[in-house]
Amino acid sequence: MATTRAMTEPQPVRKRSIAIAGHRTSVSLEEPFWEELRAIAARRGLSVQRLVAEIDGARGGENLSSALRLHVLADLRERLDGGADQ
Repeated sequence: MATTRAMTEPQPVRKRSIAIAGHRTSVSLEEPFWEELRAIAARRGLSVQRLVAEIDGARGGENLSSALRLHVLADLRERLDGGADQ
């Protein structure tokens, strides 16, 4: 997970090309979001490409980059809430 200091500093947007449902698309996210997506995918035993495809399939009409950021936020909240009970 990115450090608090690193998250308060401006982050450049990184554009990556990913294949989803047989076509290539570009996704632009700040590096801390890419780092968290890699961590989520690793915990689930998936590739980042597969995780992004799952999020893409469930996103409805929202922008893919926004859906990915919201997924990362939801995952972090879920893990924080789960850790509060322990």
